[in-house]
Amino acid sequence: MFSTLIDPPPAALADARERFVVLLRTALADGSFVKLLLSKHVGAPDTLERLTVREVQLRGQRQLSFLWRHQTKDVTKNHPLDEGLTQVAALLGRDFHNAHLLTRSQEIQLAFSRKGKPSLRVGALAAEDQPAETSAHDKAKQRLLPLEAPFWTDLGLTHEVKGERQLVPAMSRKWKQINKFIEVMSAALRSSPLAASPEVHVVDFGSGKGYLTFAMHDWLVGQGKRAQVTGVELREDMVRLCNESAARHGLTGLHFDQGDVRSYTPARLDVMIALHACDTATDHAIHLGLRAGAAIIMCSPCCHKQIRPQMQTPPLLRPMLQHGIHLGQEAEMVTDSLRALLLESQGYETQVFEFVALEHTSKNKMILAVKKSGAALAAAEKRKPELLAQIAEIKRFYGLREQCLETLIQDDVARAGSA
Repeated sequence: MFSTLIDPPPAALADARERFVVLLRTALADGSFVKLLLSKHVGAPDTLERLTVREVQLRGQRQLSFLWRHQTKDVTKNHPLDEGLTQVAALLGRDFHNAHLLTRSQEIQLAFSRKGKPSLRVGALAAEDQPAETSAHDKAKQRLLPLEAPFWTDLGLTHEVKGERQLVPAMSRKWKQINKFIEVMSAALRSSPLAASPEVHVVDFGSGKGYLTFAMHDWLVGQGKRAQVTGVELREDMVRLCNESAARHGLTGLHFDQGDVRSYTPARLDVMIALHACDTATDHAIHLGLRAGAAIIMCSPCCHKQIRPQMQTPPLLRPMLQHGIHLGQEAEMVTDSLRALLLESQGYETQVFEFVALEHTSKNKMILAVKKSGAALAAAEKRKPELLAQIAEIKRFYGLREQCLETLIQDDVARAGSA
């Protein structure tokens, strides 16, 4: 709402359109720009309702993201700043008769009468209405995904309030998880062999309601990639819901299949995702990624059941592991450490870290593996005997007989040797 209304002098009214463009350019230059909404569309196509413009960072460059909202679909296009400003200026008064510019301290409205006469209102925002100040780093993170995408409403993440899509309050933690996932993926992609690839094939196992699957597709397309993203889910109702939403919004390259990680075989797999895959399903997912030669493997393990019953507590650790909670935590650590070492032995740069804060989810660990190449891959091959020896020593220390991923890899080696 306006706390103070600044009326332009009469002489400036004739130049209201030009002043609006100058104010927009200034907001972008000084970093105060929040968003621009163009409405009251006239002319063709008659399905177009409004245009929302936000600033995004793509490959380290500032761009304007245009979200064209039609009655049945939304279309997103990104433009360099100067090109985007030129396009906005051309649209004012010709294709749209109302423009609403929000900055960190002002609300600016440009309206055209039926006769085409422009009028400009510039208001200072009240303190309680001003967007919270954020650092450049925080702003970049927030811009990874646009909340205005219509499929978020289909998935129950957003709803419409006064004509704008807003986050459902109960979904705020989920939204943080989604954006953190994309932040991790962004860093992994930059350091992987896929960085220069124009096309990326992703399979998300256990995709559920498709939050991360839709997010991955939307983000990759925003990076200028030809994205082929597939969600694999056991529940037929979830598969149907996600496919209907993808089709409704014309999301080419996004599809959902009913299937299981133990039997599903993708034609091509560049990025393998398996979040919260229960127990050894995580091992089967990693193994599938290894067999397919995936450049990136992302797992959030769940239900570490295989190792715990096998563990023989070393005498030195018995006082600590006599408590069930400590034994469970130790079993998780041993399981995921073995998985990380096995991935390293297969030529991957591997990290195990906290995915999101514990306050958001108790399943907050991620195993991220990025395929090495060139000299780094050759060096990794030389370290393989050392890594396998470390794995064997850990198993001996805890009295472990079997670890699923190791068995799957060994079976592959045996089959290759007998072929």
